[in-house]
Amino acid sequence: MCNLYNITTSQEAIRQWTRALRDILGNLEPSIDIYPNQFGPVVRNAPDGERELASLRWGMPTPLERVKGNADSGTTNIRNPQYGHWQQYVGIEHRCVVPITSFAEPSPTPNDKDPETGGIQRNFWFALNEDRALFFFAGLWTRWHGVRKVKEGPGDHEVYGFMTTKPNALIAPIHEKAMPVILTTQEETETWLTASWSVGLQSVAAQA
Repeated sequence: MCNLYNITTSQEAIRQWTRALRDILGNLEPSIDIYPNQFGPVVRNAPDGERELASLRWGMPTPLERVKGNADSGTTNIRNPQYGHWQQYVGIEHRCVVPITSFAEPSPTPNDKDPETGGIQRNFWFALNEDRALFFFAGLWTRWHGVRKVKEGPGDHEVYGFMTTKPNALIAPIHEKAMPVILTTQEETETWLTASWSVGLQSVAAQA
């Protein structure tokens, strides 16, 4: 399950690719690592119908029966969109794409520690090529009221997560259950942001 990714690109590149007409992101750092429950840039279909580049918090609302404790830290990867909880979010109004240049999957080998990070489990990083070209994950977003962290208390949030699919031959040896749905062309991102659920899902899943 992908719980870490990197963005090394410019806002202009993201806007041009996605044809985002509005940018409320603020300043995008030249290179950032995004972890669960942190803020990251997404291009979404905004409530007023505009295509918008914005900063949202990573982690969709978790199904209530799976929330443990007094806070919901969010669900980062959506593996089964047919599950009843996710059906409320599959419409075009909840679609987004998540800009990526590389993403990490933890080593499947127990105790495979990386000495450069102080003994933390080793990550394998994946990119389109050595130049770490821009691509996108197919995502969903929503507004949500609740507790993300106990110390923060309840609040209003805008959150996102991304779809996963069956892993390809490159990812399967590292993570055999799933990989993010990857969009590598403007046509694919356009389809995800505008097509009906059946068409959009079938199209992007075929590209994984």
